[in-house]
Amino acid sequence: MGEPGQSPSPRFPHGSPPTLSALTLLLLLCGYANSQCKILRCNAEYVSSTLSLRDGGSPGGLGAEGAGRGGRAAGLGSGGLCRALRSYALCTRRTARTCRGDLAFHSAVHGIEDLMIQHSCSRQGPTAPPPPRGPALPGSVPVRSSGPPAPDPCDYESRFSRLHGRPPGFLHCASFGDPHVRSFHHHFHTCRVQGAWPLLDNDFLFVQATSSPVASGANATTTRKLTIIFKNMQECIDQKVYQAEVDNLPAAFEDGSVNGGDRPGGSSLSIRTANPGSHVEIRAAYIGTTIIIRQTAGQLSFSIKVAEDVARAFSAEQDLQLCVGGCPPSQRLSRSERNRRGAITVDTARQLCKEGLPVEDAYFHSCVFDVLISGDPNFTVAAQAALGDARAFLPDLKKLHLFPSDAGVPLSSATLPAPLLSGLFVLWLCIQ
Repeated sequence: MGEPGQSPSPRFPHGSPPTLSALTLLLLLCGYANSQCKILRCNAEYVSSTLSLRDGGSPGGLGAEGAGRGGRAAGLGSGGLCRALRSYALCTRRTARTCRGDLAFHSAVHGIEDLMIQHSCSRQGPTAPPPPRGPALPGSVPVRSSGPPAPDPCDYESRFSRLHGRPPGFLHCASFGDPHVRSFHHHFHTCRVQGAWPLLDNDFLFVQATSSPVASGANATTTRKLTIIFKNMQECIDQKVYQAEVDNLPAAFEDGSVNGGDRPGGSSLSIRTANPGSHVEIRAAYIGTTIIIRQTAGQLSFSIKVAEDVARAFSAEQDLQLCVGGCPPSQRLSRSERNRRGAITVDTARQLCKEGLPVEDAYFHSCVFDVLISGDPNFTVAAQAALGDARAFLPDLKKLHLFPSDAGVPLSSATLPAPLLSGLFVLWLCIQ
């Protein structure tokens, strides 16, 4: 990302920029790589190879891998399914280099692993024969004609729900006030971060917050600028950049548009303002994400609800994300720094915060801290709004209220749930 306190390039937020030769190669191959990702072909071949299994069972019976499981293999022989899954896995490996950053590809890889474990498939063994190629016979009826219509490839929630019969999982992160960061892991930190720091940096989304001291010589800071990049995604959106600064919350992306562009799924990214100049909401349905940006008391607040597999789609080089790991230990305010007094007394600050935050949780204590340090009662609104977003975005309201035990220590022992190997929703892409 570069040194904290400097504004890094959004494209290369970590470390030094690539060499000239590497950059040239990336530019030459970028369009080619995107156009050569063959995940749709892999999906189509897998579905084609399993149609006969669904209709009449495995042509070769259960085989060794399906024996002894009785009714479990009824209607979809495990032996035949394992062959199809091995072929599917082989296809994804062959196209892995050109599919990096493709949500459909990464989700399919996780889905394959899930099904192979579920059906006790070995990684080594026979594969399914390739499906016949060539145009359909004149007058033939597509296989999907008798079934329900395929889901919209740019509607993440409906695709996931249709495939799995349940809603997808979501995560929540927020940054407000001094700033206080609530991470995906339900950790709550009060940070001293100055300059540009990434809240999120994954294959689909980049969010950077730029902070400056709340007052001259103070360690406490507030967010003055937010930069959000929605990365290019085939079929759905062109790359879009949104930038907000204090006293400038535009209701449009940098290019003046209010959606994802002219692609078929362009409407799956939209921006609207609930209160011009102080509240903007961005909905990215294609990745199951909603973002809210607010301005209160001269600072910007950020809140996000994001699909689990989108939040986890990052490499080891993208390890510095405040929403993932919280504030680095060196950037967390100490107890003595948090106990500093300003123009407003503690009792007055507590009374002001108590009016909108009756539970003395992390949001309440953050409110008291902000009011004390800034001397501005309007900071109560930022904490109240952050709590309201958490109430709306958290899938488990039992984790709504977090209670601090000490400075810089996570407020909950809860961690991210185990990765949901739910990527097979992308199989429907092949029947668009």
